Amino acid sequence: MKIPSVNGNIKGWVLRTRTYFRRNSPVFLLGKCYHFKYEESESSPDRSDSGSLTNEDAFGNVEDFRKDFISRIWLTYREEFPQLEGSTWSTDCGWGCTLRTGQMLLAQGLLVHFIGRDWLWPNALDLYRPEAEFWLQNSTRKLAPIEASYNTPTYGTTSSDPGATTENEDENQSAFYHRRIISWFSDHPAADFGIHRLIRIGRKSGKVAGDWYGPAIVSHLLRKAKKESADPELQSFSIYVAQDCTIYRDDVYDPQDNTAADKSVLILVPVRLGGERTNIEYFEFVKGMLSLEYCVGIIGGRPKQSYYFVGFQDDSLIYMDPHYCQSFVDVSTKDFPLESFHCPSPKKMPFKKMDPSCALGFYCRNSRDFEKVIEELTKVLKSSSRQNYPLFTFVNGHAQDFDFGSAPVYEQNDLFTKEEKNKLKSFNAEEFVLL
Repeated sequence: MKIPSVNGNIKGWVLRTRTYFRRNSPVFLLGKCYHFKYEESESSPDRSDSGSLTNEDAFGNVEDFRKDFISRIWLTYREEFPQLEGSTWSTDCGWGCTLRTGQMLLAQGLLVHFIGRDWLWPNALDLYRPEAEFWLQNSTRKLAPIEASYNTPTYGTTSSDPGATTENEDENQSAFYHRRIISWFSDHPAADFGIHRLIRIGRKSGKVAGDWYGPAIVSHLLRKAKKESADPELQSFSIYVAQDCTIYRDDVYDPQDNTAADKSVLILVPVRLGGERTNIEYFEFVKGMLSLEYCVGIIGGRPKQSYYFVGFQDDSLIYMDPHYCQSFVDVSTKDFPLESFHCPSPKKMPFKKMDPSCALGFYCRNSRDFEKVIEELTKVLKSSSRQNYPLFTFVNGHAQDFDFGSAPVYEQNDLFTKEEKNKLKSFNAEEFVLL
């Protein structure tokens, strides 16, 4: 299948020009709920209550939803970036979609960590035009290559000063971290969570550029990338990946470590929602997850295509799509353009089309948040129709307490466990279709 290009030079599938939302059903976006109904004082000209709402209409707090959605960081295929180590690739178009969805989930976790869930990009609505097509020209054009020197890269920094004392200090600090978070995902070898770093880490366990990366593998790549990061801004932030659908509480927050209680943790839980196909009985569970304020999304998709799921309406999931090839942006330059890092409009798909393999993400600002997460997730797990077979569990203690024959996963030099390596070897490349 050919790759859809944002400038139309590469042919791909035909894009729908509108995404439809029902105005009588609530819409959930990463723990927030939006209603698109008319206000009681307003009339409904030429429309019935059972009608549909398109992205071109504006009823109720639709504008608030648009601002919120567009403010999320959008990371897509890129081309013309520095060559990936050990390969001839200078693009991830056609194979890096799961890496991109994993990056988007982590970016959302970092946004919540540094700026807060309520933050909205001031320029969000500049990307939305009622008369425009679904993908707007100003956000999906092919960006011109930027000439720059990489002798002294400054990834993770911007021209803004977060310590500046001005009357708009909060806005300045939010703007600083907005750019800084994006820079951590730059397509350059120096970026902490960039595709170059993730590919380099994956090579240690036999994964190379051009390979298929599933949600579980990407979860571990992100964890390892964070562990390797020396950026002082990231030292109060960690990533935990559940093992065999089990979250070991003392591995997330060790009660013996007095300094750990105030550390923030992004919890990633790789799960499978069925066998070859997703079991529709899990939909209420997924909806419950996306309704929680601690949820930062799901690395998932449909078979052979990875999407970043951020919400739902009725029986449809709302997602951000990485399958658009944009040009490399040099984020080390002053005031680099932000438009291509924000998606102007959401997309939807029926839950029944979701691939069963996915990874859930939750952010805990401290140990108190973690206890609340356990409480809320336990309620959702118990309310599931498959409560006798929960998708994942919380267990007291450390993982090593339940496996006396091996060292803890997090102390191993290698990225994957022996079992994970065997699973990787069993994958047949022909099982996966590159997009």
